[in-house]
Amino acid sequence: MSTANGLPPVEVTHISSHGIWLLAGEKELFMSYANFPWFKDAPVGQVLNIQEPSPAHYYWPDLDIDLTDEIIEHPERF
Repeated sequence: MSTANGLPPVEVTHISSHGIWLLAGEKELFMSYANFPWFKDAPVGQVLNIQEPSPAHYYWPDLDIDLTDEIIEHPERF
């Protein structure tokens, strides 16, 4: 399965005690629990259920969380 641009869909590639790694196209993104605490105690299945409704926009429907590349890469701005 791939997106309209031929890249694989976004996926959670690793969950650690420090945070979550996403692979979005060719970009790897890290979300620390310090900056994104909503994920820390969330069930794994809910964290893995991620959608990309538009490029660089990620949605976790089970958690009702919307994030973008900019928010993930620069959480201090938000």
